[in-house]
Amino acid sequence: MDVKAAVISAPGADFVIETLTIGEPQADEVLVEIAGVGLCHTDLVFRDGFAPVPMPMVFGHEGAGVVRAVGAAVTSVAPGDAVIVGFSSCGHCARCDENLPSYCRSFRALNYAGARPDGSTALARDGTSVASHFFGQSSFANFAVTPARNVVKVDPAGLDLSTLGPLACGLQTGAGAVMRSFDCGAGSSIAIFGAGPVGLAGVMAAKVRDCARIIVVEPMASWRALALELGATDAIDPGAGDVAAAIRALWPDGVDFALETSGRDSAIAAGLAILGSRGMLGLVGVPPSATDMMSVNIAGMITFGHRVIGIIEGDSDQQGFIPELIALHRAGRFPFDRLISTFPLDAINEAIAAQHRGECVKAVLIP
Repeated sequence: MDVKAAVISAPGADFVIETLTIGEPQADEVLVEIAGVGLCHTDLVFRDGFAPVPMPMVFGHEGAGVVRAVGAAVTSVAPGDAVIVGFSSCGHCARCDENLPSYCRSFRALNYAGARPDGSTALARDGTSVASHFFGQSSFANFAVTPARNVVKVDPAGLDLSTLGPLACGLQTGAGAVMRSFDCGAGSSIAIFGAGPVGLAGVMAAKVRDCARIIVVEPMASWRALALELGATDAIDPGAGDVAAAIRALWPDGVDFALETSGRDSAIAAGLAILGSRGMLGLVGVPPSATDMMSVNIAGMITFGHRVIGIIEGDSDQQGFIPELIALHRAGRFPFDRLISTFPLDAINEAIAAQHRGECVKAVLIP
């Protein structure tokens, strides 16, 4: 079957819309007609060479749509089901057994290799394989083949299915960091560095958890304003001076939690500097390079019991957490739709530019 897909042929190049062919789903896979797919920073850093991936390649890992066909062994969903397409995990390693599939022992191989574990791909150009299965889906296309384990069945009643894809990565990462990785309690304090999709999802989650102080650090004025509307108690412009000093002026004893979403060394350093006793810093921002290093004050961390953790996908179990976020959205407590602007898939390069300029917080592409 022919599909329309956004293809990258060289690191850093523009996406090109091409007609490819897509194969039938294997026994444990499903074919999903994509209604909409989020544009995530992770797609772009891999496009730009953060880690080596085969090319040409189709990215996209925040898909939502309707199941159109299922493999012979699939019983969890059926044709016609509305689904959100998430990340891949093996389902049988120690971390998967703990309901922590984002820390699956095979996560890198299953999500970044550009092929199935057997080396095959669902997509081809003129009979030649095109790297795909990015996060098990490669949903910058109007159809995607993905393992049934990746899809979360949803009730689309009253929802715009095309805008639900960002729940599969960026939104569950920010919300999960607050609600699962940190497990913020009522009355706790949190600083969030960056008010993009991940950071703002964290703001909304912190409000859900009744945090007493929700401080956002963000250079863009319009995004700071949106953070305040969504529940932040304070918004700081990092260009206005010493960020750590500004946060300490608001919360002298230091915050219980800090969430860093930008990958910038300066933000990580500030996050460490504003932690209170036994405070925890969570890192979700992708740095410019996979080999980036920075030095930290180990003695200070020991003295105050500071904790630093890396967070993948908000520690989400996906099948349980995404429906929880949808329920919060329906209750008016997680209004993620306020972050979303839609673009045709054909306009993917324009969407990237608009997002980079801050004209939209979260771009969703409609095939």
